[in-house]
Amino acid sequence: MIIAILLFLLAGIAEIGGGYLVWLWLKEAKPLWFGLVGSLVLVAYGVIPTFQSFPSFGRVYAAYGGVFIVLAVLWGWLVDRKAPDAYDWVGAAVCIVGVSIMLWAPRSA
Repeated sequence: MIIAILLFLLAGIAEIGGGYLVWLWLKEAKPLWFGLVGSLVLVAYGVIPTFQSFPSFGRVYAAYGGVFIVLAVLWGWLVDRKAPDAYDWVGAAVCIVGVSIMLWAPRSA
């Protein structure tokens, strides 16, 4: 379970961080290398989820979506300095509950 969580976190940081670098390059006139590095990080993001031990692509990506939402809220707070409100936190908590149900619910097969 710890490895699954770490892989989700690593994928989220890669997706958000890579996208952020591309955003800075295109929207805020940062140098081309921001876009290039961001693109490479986004490629890494595409590979990281394949290390998950869950057999279902759809389930892994659906669960990752919930983790991504939480990380995006945190990124906005810590990097963009946009403080989340109570609705952001409640929504993030709902997502984590949903992810937990999807990944760790007992299934027969």
